[in-house]
Amino acid sequence: MNRKIKLIWDFKGPAAEKTAQHHEKHLKEYIDMENLDVKITGHKKLSDMHSIAFMVVNESKMITVRDALKPHRGEVHETTSP
Repeated sequence: MNRKIKLIWDFKGPAAEKTAQHHEKHLKEYIDMENLDVKITGHKKLSDMHSIAFMVVNESKMITVRDALKPHRGEVHETTSP
């Protein structure tokens, strides 16, 4: 089974939520430009002063994407099946 890795970019401060939303647009542009098979991107408000943008990639592509986009951190993406 090929694990999925969630690459995460943290944004802090009063404009964090809008910055994370905007960053997701750039992630989608990169996915299109590189023709990646990535289905999951997003942004999430964690608090008034902290938001994240993220994308989920196959572990086999993680190093290439990590080196190109410099995420702040990553974690194994757990999927839940019904």
